[in-house]
Order: sequence, then C-alpha cells, then structure tokens
Amino acid sequence: MKNKRSINLMLAEDDGYREMLPYERFMHIGAHSLTDAELLAIIIRTGTSNRTPMELGNAVLSMCNKYEMGLAGIKYLSVKELMSITGIGEVKAIKLLCIAELSDRIARSKAKIRLNCKNPKTIADYYMEEMCHYQREHVMLMCLNTQGQLISDFEISVGTVKTASLSPREIFIQALRDNAVQIILLHNHPSGDPGPSEADYELTEQISDAGRLLGIHLLDHIIIGDHKYYSFLENNVLKF
Repeated sequence: MKNKRSINLMLAEDDGYREMLPYERFMHIGAHSLTDAELLAIIIRTGTSNRTPMELGNAVLSMCNKYEMGLAGIKYLSVKELMSITGIGEVKAIKLLCIAELSDRIARSKAKIRLNCKNPKTIADYYMEEMCHYQREHVMLMCLNTQGQLISDFEISVGTVKTASLSPREIFIQALRDNAVQIILLHNHPSGDPGPSEADYELTEQISDAGRLLGIHLLDHIIIGDHKYYSFLENNVLKF
C-alpha cells in the first residue's frame, strides 16, 4: 500500500498517474464514466496518511453491502457507522448521508411528475424506493379530490415485521379532515412478497364498505414488496 508521501511524489512526477485519479478522470471524461467508488472518492476528497480517497470510497461501498448491493445502501448507514471507517470523520459522514438523501428526493421528484392516481404502477413507483426497504410494516394514506388529484399523503401506522395495527376509524378521521372524496391505501411487506394476506383482504373490504357509507371511495389498496407491488384495483378485487 502506498503511503501519502509516495502518492504525493507520484502526483508530482507522473502525469499518467494523475490522470488515473477520480477528480482528473471526471475533468477528462465526465461523471457518467466514473465508478461508484470514484464518485465517492471525489465527495470524500481527502484520505489519510495510508488510505487514499478511492480506498475510503471502496470501504464505504463494502459497508453498504450489509444492507444491499451498491450505492443505495448508503441511506441505511448511520453517522456512527460511517465514522467507524478510519478516515471518515463526522463532516464526511454527514456529507455522504446528505447526498444519499438528495438522490432519494431527486428520484421521488421525477416519479411524482409521472404520478397518476388512477394508474397503480405510477403510485407504486413513487413510493417504492422508500417503502420497499422498511423492516416493519408501514401504512400510507393518500387523500384525493374529486378529480382524483393528490391532496395529501400521510403515514398513519407503523407495525411489526408481520403486521401493522390499523383501523378504518383512523383512516377516515384523516380523510374527512382533508376533505377527501377518494383515498388510496398503501402498505409494505418486509418479507418482499407483495401478495396480500387474509388480513389484507379483510381490511380492504372493511375500508371499502365504510367508505361507501361516508361517501369516500377506496380507489385502490397497493402492497409494496421488494421492487414489486400488488394492486387490488389491477387484480379486480376492487372495482371503482
């Protein structure tokens, strides 16, 4: 392993070596041609006496692998975990997590442009990246107006690995508060399989029946799995 002194000497004496560094590669060929580790190296910027920014970038990627492969795992790391890597201090750790959050927000803003509340796939795409990695069941409620446009969305329940405690009463209190005339329910299955359980069928039926009495129609119930989804509307369980 080269130490900082030898790296600095090579930078001073060898233009070919300089061209292999991430920042210089970015200047020559652009960000799209860089590896994940090279992009992280540019963000990390400085190394230590015996670890280059590239080596730190690879160490971050290795830590990500315990959550999932590649860069997407960064969002699940904590500041403390990142700081356990020698050469990553608090400032660098926070910077990395902020960039991961920005990436998520950019993805969601793109998905929101395509969001069509009568098209289950666009709804699943919008919530997928956030919900498919939850370790417990989370329930989201989308409140819609008469044109089927989104008024608001709320997380209304967080349960266990297998179930989320929820009653129709909680759902319709929020729907009435927001003057919704249609609602869409979403929840995730931490197992990754979006197939509905008996409890999911029963809850959907209860909410649909209660909604008809209140004049607030359940348009769909979407279950989010591991980059897969199940729509009660698409599968003709709900007919609106």
